[in-house]
Amino acid sequence: MFIRIVKMNFKESNIALFLENFNQNKEKIRNFKGCRLLELYRDKNDTNTFFTYSYWESEADLEAYRNSELFKVVWGKAKALFNNKAEAWSVDKVESLP
Repeated sequence: MFIRIVKMNFKESNIALFLENFNQNKEKIRNFKGCRLLELYRDKNDTNTFFTYSYWESEADLEAYRNSELFKVVWGKAKALFNNKAEAWSVDKVESLP
């Protein structure tokens, strides 16, 4: 399992547009080949900051998504709304305690 975490900070006036874009595309992203989980988080203290957390079967699946037309559309709209450059981490799960 391959995990991707993306941190995005938006101008306050653009948050509604970001959420609209996310909500219109979340099922398409989640159902993209290899995606096993998609979650969106909002920072409790800095409400302009959001995180996506996604599980992928493999790094190749994530790369296929990142090279897809869907990603170009979703990311293109989101990127135009950023307050700061996004940060992203690719991590491997070491342990999970349910």
